[in-house]
This record gives sequence, structure tokens and C-alpha cells, in this order.
Amino acid sequence: MTDVVTDEQSTPDRETPEETGIDIPALVRLIVILALVVATFFFFGAADLLLVIVALIAMVLIHELGHFATAKWSGMKVTEYFVGFGPRLWSVRKGETEYGVKAIPAGGYVRIIGMSSAEEIHPSDEARAYRNQPFGKRIIVASAGSAMHFLMAFVLAFLALTLIGRSDSSVIDVQKYLVLDGGAQTPAQTAGIQPGDQIVSVNGKTVTSDSTLTTAVHGSVGKPVQISVDRNGKTVTVTATPLDGRNVRINGVPLAPQNGPAVGYLGVGLSQGTKTEGPLQAVVDSASVVRQASVGAVTGIAHLFSPSGLQNYAQQVVHPSSGTTSSTSSSSASTQEARPQSIIGAVRTATQGAQQGMLTFLEVFISINIFIGIINLLPMLPLDGGHVVIAGYEWIRTRRGKPMYRADVTKMMPVVYAFVGFLLILVTTSMYLDIAHPAANPFH
Repeated sequence: MTDVVTDEQSTPDRETPEETGIDIPALVRLIVILALVVATFFFFGAADLLLVIVALIAMVLIHELGHFATAKWSGMKVTEYFVGFGPRLWSVRKGETEYGVKAIPAGGYVRIIGMSSAEEIHPSDEARAYRNQPFGKRIIVASAGSAMHFLMAFVLAFLALTLIGRSDSSVIDVQKYLVLDGGAQTPAQTAGIQPGDQIVSVNGKTVTSDSTLTTAVHGSVGKPVQISVDRNGKTVTVTATPLDGRNVRINGVPLAPQNGPAVGYLGVGLSQGTKTEGPLQAVVDSASVVRQASVGAVTGIAHLFSPSGLQNYAQQVVHPSSGTTSSTSSSSASTQEARPQSIIGAVRTATQGAQQGMLTFLEVFISINIFIGIINLLPMLPLDGGHVVIAGYEWIRTRRGKPMYRADVTKMMPVVYAFVGFLLILVTTSMYLDIAHPAANPFH
């Protein structure tokens, strides 16, 4: 999610669309390409992966929208707002800004003129250059991209809490029917209990855990049991008669020891359900989710960049564990937790989360947004935090009544190059690990 911030207005051979016209052939070409991509994903049964890619592109758009909107509000000149890099697939110019899509969907950028003191721009644009704006506006524009990630995380948490709910041990859902030998129907099927039903009460007693239900059912072999369920917001009451588990087999194995006492079974698999929250409570809890995720991300990043963390990561790169994909030992798990993921690993994890359900998918993207938001605020160019630090430094060095002090960015370039080199090594090695030694599915 790199912001390219140098001005290209003076480049004479740059392709520029008409001021008010729309390149119809290019737009048709873009639509056809998108339709083919979508059809390919569905053909290969990769709808979950497509959902993740669309969500990542939306995340890039919103990140850049933060920079774009605050720059426009501040009166700065924004010349480009693009999704992707490389060859231009389609673009349109509205006013002084060109909007478009490029071929490689690996990020996006907003181009704001005068992002550094070394950039050459036309004299007529100096008044609207980033570098000539008040310090407060510059800090707002530079940090707006990261702020959007925290806002996205908050909104995703709010939607999850209000529309899906959080896991609640007191909410018991019917997950599936058990398949009995001989194809016999289970008592739950006979009574009309359906997968997706939420168990509300049994024999008039409110169900607050799975033990409330199982205790009543296990002790009622051959006796009718009144069970109330919540089905799509409506309460439905049915009568089920549990079977003796000693006489019921699944794959030849009885549900209860044949030499033991009679134990009743409905023949269903149960799962822990979710409980939604009201809007006001969800606002409070969403803020708590963002705070906790931020603390966890900061702790993880600090550990990664610590001497021990870097040493541990280097050992993983040089001697990757052969059991990475299947090991369940505690030591392996802790090692995988400390390992940074590339975009390949993040997409894989998000896709695995989507396969578990929308709640897990949203939880993964909350974490991704928080992580990217914090990483972008690291005080080093070309990250957003580098521009924030420069604006703050220039504010400190500017004396009252004196011209604005401008930092000589060229003096910082050796450090910037070293940092970029470090990032390239980190990205390359993490991609290697994610391809050659993918981490185990965290949801299994």
C-alpha cells in the first residue's frame, strides 16, 4: 500500500485522458477483463479467494481515499488517484485529478504535488504544494491513510457485533444431524428440529449451556422432551423422544457403552452460537476490539524487530521447520505466531477465515487493518509515518516570524535506502516462507 507522491505533470509523453471525455474502448476492455476474472474464480470454485481479493482492493481504495479527501480539503493539488501499478487499463480525468485502474492490483496511490523539499514543481503550483501547507494539515494528510485502517477495523467490528454477534457459550445451536447406521432418522429429525435452530429451552428450563440440554436428554430415554428453538426469530416448540444410545450406532460404534446405564440421545451435533449486541453497546465494544487488536499488533511488531525476534526469524528463513504445515506442538505454534506474513500468507489466512464463516472473515480483516495501520505509522520514509515525522521536525525547527524551515530530505536518503532494503528482504523472505513452508491453518 505504497503512496507514490512525486508529480508527473511535466512529463510530456505521459498518457493523459481528455478533460471531460471517457475512453469507452478502455472502459469496455476493463469490464471484460473483470468479468473474465470473476468467471474464472467461480469456475474453479474459488469464490472465497475472490471475496478476499475484492476486500483487499477495497481496503487499498479506502486507505488512499483518506489521503485524497484530506488533501482536497486542505487545498492541495492532487493529480492522480489510482488502483494498482504498471500499465494503465482505464482512466478518466475530472478537473485536475486523473482517476483510474492499472494492471497490477498490488496496491494503489494518490499523487500529491510537493511532498518533499527536493521535488521540482511548476512555480504556479507552489502555493498548493504539500510542503507549503500548515503543519497541522500536513500531518492530517500524511496520517489519514493509517487512520482509515483504524476506522475500517472499528466499522467491521461494529458490523460483526450487531449483525452476527460474538461467540457466547450460553447460545447453543444445532449444527447438524448425526448419521445413524441403517439410515434411520434421528429423534431430532422426527421431531422437526433443524440445523441452524438455536436451543432456547428444554422442558420449560432455559438453556444456558450445552450441559443444560444434554443433562435433560440423557436422562429421558423413551420419554417425550419438550424443546423450544429459535428459528429465524420465531420460537418453535417440538416434542422429541430420545433414543437409548446403547442401541444406536454410528459407523458400527454405539453412542453409549452397552454395559452401562441407558443414555438418551437426540442425534444432533451442537455448536456454540453467537449473540448480537445493540448499537450503543456495540460502539463501546468495537472500540475495545480495536484497542486490544492494536496492543497485540504493537507487541507483535516490537517483538519482530527486537534482536531476539530478528534472530528467531532469520533462523526460520535459514532452517524452516519441515513440520510447519501440520505440526500442532506448542513450540511450533508459538514460532508460527511470531512469523510475519507476506501478502501471499495474508490472503491465504483470510481465505481460510472466509471458509469458516463471515464472522471469522471479519475478525481476520480487523487484524489486517490494524496491522497495516500501525506499520504505516512507523517513522520512516516512504511510510506515512515518515512524512508525519518530517512535518513535526520542520514545525519544531521553524522559528516564530521566520520562513518555514524545510528539512533536506536528500540527507535522509541513505537511511531511507537502508530501511527500504530491509523491508525488501523482509517481504522477499516472508513470501518464500509462505510459498515453500506455509503456516498451518489457524482455524483447524
